[in-house]
Amino acid sequence: MTLNDREWGVFLIGDLFSVKRPPARNKDDYELGDVPFVASGSVNNGVMKCCKPLEDEKLDEAGCITVSPVDGSAFYQPYSFLGRGGAGSSILMLYADNINLYSGQFIAKMISNTCACKYTYGHMGNKDGIKRERIMLPVDENNHPDYQFMEDYAKELISKKREQYLDYCKEQLKTFERGGYNLIPLAEKQWKAFFIDEIFTISAGKRLTKADMDNGNIPFIGATDSNNGITSWIATPNVSFDKNVLGVNYNGSVVENFYHPYGCVFSDDVKRLHLKNHNDNKYILLFFKTVILLQKTKYTYGYKFNGKRMERQKILLPVNEYGNPDYDYMEKYSKNLMSRKIQSYIRYATN
Repeated sequence: MTLNDREWGVFLIGDLFSVKRPPARNKDDYELGDVPFVASGSVNNGVMKCCKPLEDEKLDEAGCITVSPVDGSAFYQPYSFLGRGGAGSSILMLYADNINLYSGQFIAKMISNTCACKYTYGHMGNKDGIKRERIMLPVDENNHPDYQFMEDYAKELISKKREQYLDYCKEQLKTFERGGYNLIPLAEKQWKAFFIDEIFTISAGKRLTKADMDNGNIPFIGATDSNNGITSWIATPNVSFDKNVLGVNYNGSVVENFYHPYGCVFSDDVKRLHLKNHNDNKYILLFFKTVILLQKTKYTYGYKFNGKRMERQKILLPVNEYGNPDYDYMEKYSKNLMSRKIQSYIRYATN
């Protein structure tokens, strides 16, 4: 199925959808639970975290498209959820009886194409304004939105993506020990505290402003907590260019850290960590990612995670019989965990 051979029409969002806003809610008022909290995010289907609803609280109904008034991101919500409401960046909820999971995802993309280039903090979307936004949709012989085509097209695209994903997962499984490694549990392993600078050489990133960035295909790593740390794509490397490295934020989203197997450039808010006494290894560095992240709770605005504190931060590591970091155990433990995760993904994608 292709889009180029279809007839398209222009439609007002207000003619296709009823527009609602959720009641005033703040994600910080909720305990962790299993109900998605949808806000003005551009990733993860807009879900900021999963929450436990307040007593007798009514959820927002599933089957709508949520739109961020901040950046125009749009997502179809297949589950009942808690929407971010109140003044400012309250999400917009679009309801229509004739959309489903597949046509809803198709239309959400069309809405995002229109709104993402318009909505910013300086020009935020609102309930009345979005009704006047125009989107292009494929039409049937009566010049009505062709919901069946949109559904079929989305199903075909998802099916192809699923097959690609399954092929990738099956190839990845071939790199792991069949049946996994027989390891003692973490709780039974001997552990010991080390300073981070005992384990790693720590190198700085380099300041790079938006004005100095040219669009390209090199990942730029900033002090964020999502998207594996990638905040931009630039054209030219600098002295901070690195790969097969752990990038640790000491500003912004402090202590958040990500493994980067690819060549990338680092901002001056991110430190680059390479192992001193062992070859850098994807699975070992992923083990360290979690170990370091456990220290996040101790750092606040009043107690910042600066470069010196990073060096002298203690982390607990599994050790061998000589009291040295047991890199072999860390690598095999991570491989076992990764293998089990991939197998669970395969089971999910095939059912």
